[in-house]
Amino acid sequence: MYASFFGRLSIAPVFVAAIGLFILSQSAHAEIGAHILVDAKSGAVIDQKNATRKWYPASLTKLMTAYVTFKAIRAEKISLNSAVVQSQNSASEPPSKMGFKIGTKFTVDTALKIILIKSANDVAVALGEAVAGSEAGFIAMMNAEARRLGMTHTRFSNPHGLPDNSQVTTARDMAILAMALRRDFPESREFYNHPGIRFGKKTLRSANREFLLRVKGANGMKTGYICNSGYNVAASVTRRGRTLIGIIMGASSGLERTAFARQLFDAGFKKGRGGKKVTSLSGYSGNPPANGYCRRNKKLSSKQYMARYDMKNTQGGGLLFFGKQKTRNPAKVDTSSFTKSNGKPDWAKILDRTLGPRRIAYKPLPVGLGKPKGTPSVSASIPAENIPLPVANPIRKAKMEMRTKLQTAQTEPAAEVTGASAGTIPQIEAAGQRPGSAVNTSKAAHGSIFRKGMDFTVPVPAPSPSK
Repeated sequence: MYASFFGRLSIAPVFVAAIGLFILSQSAHAEIGAHILVDAKSGAVIDQKNATRKWYPASLTKLMTAYVTFKAIRAEKISLNSAVVQSQNSASEPPSKMGFKIGTKFTVDTALKIILIKSANDVAVALGEAVAGSEAGFIAMMNAEARRLGMTHTRFSNPHGLPDNSQVTTARDMAILAMALRRDFPESREFYNHPGIRFGKKTLRSANREFLLRVKGANGMKTGYICNSGYNVAASVTRRGRTLIGIIMGASSGLERTAFARQLFDAGFKKGRGGKKVTSLSGYSGNPPANGYCRRNKKLSSKQYMARYDMKNTQGGGLLFFGKQKTRNPAKVDTSSFTKSNGKPDWAKILDRTLGPRRIAYKPLPVGLGKPKGTPSVSASIPAENIPLPVANPIRKAKMEMRTKLQTAQTEPAAEVTGASAGTIPQIEAAGQRPGSAVNTSKAAHGSIFRKGMDFTVPVPAPSPSK
């Protein structure tokens, strides 16, 4: 009897260790860094992981840029038809960008559409200058709003989200911002629910397009990417009159970001409406990831991706096991149904099976310069000869000079920051245009407004549905 009793005791640690190894094996693949799912109306937390861990927002920053702008419009400091000017300071930002010539005027309405759909960094800075008179003044407004909204662990250092390790947030804070944007400015919903824009003869697709086109009830909001953050998204879905908001940070690819969001929302709508309020989450559960996060969090292979997110072979695209996602062994996944005859992944089928077929047709939103009225007010500290071209933020001046040098030497394509890796896939429609080459804008409707070799179609990564 005693032997059997002690025998069972000796087996227990082995069993626990085996369970631990199993869990570790399931998390050995690429992981989502942090996420939260909340009810947009009540703020109830439906699901979360590391929601209070500090993270880099990347282009989710532009949600605050938009919030501050909408607030200025409501206060009648500016209007949707007010002028935004492409200044020397804003034009110096790296891609993703529109590349307008310095001095080009366009409306606030146009700027909002461009930053929320196309995620242009140069336009984000120009918009901030138009609202506050200077980039530094606008950043101060962003941080003031973050404090007022209760974004306790958020600090903004620029209006666009390009790499700056002092610019941090949490999934919790971003959920609060996304809720506020929908609640305080319902009109903003018409700016971030489009899968792309058309400017003249050129079309640029949003990095959030497949989510918007395929996921039932999807209606927003914004993606983001820098290497130190991985792939981020603030997403919203409305079904049967109920809206949920999801914040996802640190995905290994744009495709995984979208599939995880679909899975999160599908599961969330099946749960109840109660739960802890997002504002009641306090403290923080960790520091931001170390530099080079994107290189450590390797992108899933097509087999690993299908093992985790295939809706046909897993209930809801994945099962839960002790709070971890249980996936099938990629080696045992039947690849015949999503592999082409040449052995390469059939991404059209993969998208259908992990996100669902397209529910609506792709239709880009036409965007032009508009009819801007007036000239943006400029801070008194700016020399008159620079009006309406605000001077650079002195804190970032050296950084911009370095960026210019890196842009000249850069050989890899870029989108939000690093191009195809950010999920934004610009498309060239001109006949015979070679991917990656400069576009001749002389025949375009708005060709004269673009800086030579710097218009928004340069550089152009090869289209890939997996990005």
